Amino acid sequence: MTIQVGDRLPDSSFAKATPDGPELVDTASFFGGRRVALFSVPGAFTPTCSARHLPGFVEKAAEIRAKGIDAIACTAVNDAFVMQAWADANGVDDSVTMLADGNGAFAKAIALELDGSKFGMGTRAQRYAMVVNDGVVEALYVEEPGEFRVSSAEHLLETLNR
Repeated sequence: MTIQVGDRLPDSSFAKATPDGPELVDTASFFGGRRVALFSVPGAFTPTCSARHLPGFVEKAAEIRAKGIDAIACTAVNDAFVMQAWADANGVDDSVTMLADGNGAFAKAIALELDGSKFGMGTRAQRYAMVVNDGVVEALYVEEPGEFRVSSAEHLLETLNR
């Protein structure tokens, strides 16, 4: 069943690139004790993700944090090296943490996986944004296939203003 508002994130882990190589980050540690805006893209270096999704969160990071968000994170079913190369290519600084879901375990655990096989992409994660407060989903915005609206930084900001 797809994760819902009010649900606790499942035990899972991501990989984060560090100077010493990939570092595993578990959901309990990363999301515990703080309010995190997490957004998911189908893939690093893909057109909408690179042109609009990631840049929007980088551009709006200060405004989002001013609304009570402690951290902003981006996830995709890519490895930590690809996520870091994508961050570097887009001038992402420490305002957005890049969390690789290399095997799609997190996407599957929250039932937001996407079958991109017809595009040669295999199983990926759907495009979404969520606010997680101390490990519990406070808000969730999942895009319809092919759309980019409710998971944007601008939409998240609008909802945080309410």
